[in-house]
Amino acid sequence: MTDRNTIRPRAPWHVQVLTLFPEMFPGPLGVSLVGTALDTGLWSLATIDIRDFGIGRHKSVDDTPAGGGAGMVMRADVLGAAIDAARQEAPDLAPVYLSPRGRPLTQARIREFADGPGVMMLAGRFEGVDQRVIDHHGLEEVSIGDYVLSGGELAAMVVVDACVRLIDGVLGAKESLGEESFEAGLLEYPHYTRPRVWEGHAIPDVLLSGDHRRIADWRRQEAEALTRARRPDLIANRTKVEDNE
Repeated sequence: MTDRNTIRPRAPWHVQVLTLFPEMFPGPLGVSLVGTALDTGLWSLATIDIRDFGIGRHKSVDDTPAGGGAGMVMRADVLGAAIDAARQEAPDLAPVYLSPRGRPLTQARIREFADGPGVMMLAGRFEGVDQRVIDHHGLEEVSIGDYVLSGGELAAMVVVDACVRLIDGVLGAKESLGEESFEAGLLEYPHYTRPRVWEGHAIPDVLLSGDHRRIADWRRQEAEALTRARRPDLIANRTKVEDNE
């Protein structure tokens, strides 16, 4: 397989992933629109193998937790050396540690990442990483949801996919981005296409009316109704923002 992580020069939007499993990349990021964008140089990817900075003959990267307890913790000296190497290559990237205890990832934060030069992401394993690494390097802890994965690699892929699709030239219909879920503080409205009737279910008449104002009103109402039913927290946040304007 072609190593798309190393043979291409850095693009305007660049990703570094510090991981014990660099062979996981690009993985799903190498297909479809995101993969095409990688191949055409709209973004670039570099993986840094944490094991290369391991200690001793066995390249150890973890140790038992101070104070006792189950599991293993990734060592500060190993991770610090890996991060220093990453910083030397690309010092301008946003430093992120994927962690279930991090702040929830939002579309607004994704857009901020996408508008910048890129992201350096530490994909942890085991029980986590030594807190001193997070503090010393100012790593932003980011969570992709209220659940725990076996490692941060899949979470890193989620961040990259969400960012890359916002880069100019990746999506064909850029104007559709503004109508997607979370962009306006609402979930997206329902979509329909041919056939007009399927299994007894018809496309709503308003969408076939040709009246663009009525269609826009219907879509807004549907988006608001869905958001109230499924994500009342978004409605509350939206109301708070409007009250402060």
